Amino acid sequence: MPILGTNEDTLLHMVGIGIPRYSARALTCDIKPIEAAKNLRRTVDGVLRSVVYDQFKKYAITVSCKDQQPPALDGIFPGDAVTLWLPKYFAYPTGGSPNRQVVCGSERTAPGGGFVQYLPILYCRIMDWSDNIDEWAHDETWSIDFEEE
Repeated sequence: MPILGTNEDTLLHMVGIGIPRYSARALTCDIKPIEAAKNLRRTVDGVLRSVVYDQFKKYAITVSCKDQQPPALDGIFPGDAVTLWLPKYFAYPTGGSPNRQVVCGSERTAPGGGFVQYLPILYCRIMDWSDNIDEWAHDETWSIDFEEE
């Protein structure tokens, strides 16, 4: 039985949001640090330093797609919890360890060696989402913004 929030067209899993067939082919996934992780200050000598606490080193993620169906967004609102298994590989040096939980079986040696790649599991909250349909072309364009908890 498949996990709710998955389908065979994509590596993306959104546990808490269903992903119907033909809703997530060729999706894009943008990842960046949250605003609170960008706390930089200069010393009196002009040297730039990070003064961010480790607990603020989180990601903001936007998943978007143009396909034939939308994800199952009925009843989904900002603040809802979602567990994401991203289709984006993260990497860490061989001999090191990952900074996020690893999707079981996804670790692999990066081409050229020296790094291990893995698919991360991120525990997030929905920040915003949008869904648009072009009726005649039957194109469904959607986007969901997340931030790590």
